[in-house]
Amino acid sequence: MPPHTRARDGAAAETRQRVIEAAADLLAREGRDAVTTRAVAVAAGLQPPAIYRLFGDKDGLLEAVAEHGFATFLAAKHVDPDPRDLIEDLRAGWDLAVEFGLAHPALYTLMYSEPTRPASPAFKAGMEILMGRIRRLAAGGHLRVGEELAVSLIHATARGAVLTWLSLPEERRDPALLSVLRESMVTAVTNEEPAVQDAGPAGAARALRATLPEQSALSGAEQHLLTEWLDRLASDG
Repeated sequence: MPPHTRARDGAAAETRQRVIEAAADLLAREGRDAVTTRAVAVAAGLQPPAIYRLFGDKDGLLEAVAEHGFATFLAAKHVDPDPRDLIEDLRAGWDLAVEFGLAHPALYTLMYSEPTRPASPAFKAGMEILMGRIRRLAAGGHLRVGEELAVSLIHATARGAVLTWLSLPEERRDPALLSVLRESMVTAVTNEEPAVQDAGPAGAARALRATLPEQSALSGAEQHLLTEWLDRLASDG
């Protein structure tokens, strides 16, 4: 790429970021209705047509601001690849999501105002962090429900906590609302005592092998074959 092209692209990217930050600031200070193309252009020191060139229309601008919100939230996340306490790590992640929403109410509402909005790169990266937490819980025998349901429960309780809190008059905002919702999520998603006592495939195989006589979903031949596979895995431990 020629140097002058790189310089032009770099300048356009800087201008785009300046516009997004101006729109996010207007959103935080004055609410969504204040984020007009004219007001954002003035705040960013540009002419209104520049907004259309960069974002297409106001909806495109708001999409970019929402993505900016997801990226900001992602940057605030602390990822411990090997937490000492898996359930406390889940609580900490939930608390961080709720605290972000309470600190940025207008931005958070914009981020989650349209459930059909295509997942942004930053949102997908955040989901990978959450899935990592869930997989560690599963591997440790702490996950009470399936992984997809766990994701839905964690998101539903966090969003519900933030949006309910924001909808209440200040004098009715009881911190117990947040702690009770968080603990309800933890109870629904996890087992305090691991279902699998020994971490790793061998421990999981032994736990599943022990429960096979209690189930009837498999045919005799299927159960025999699964038992053979589980015995092999269990012996590796």
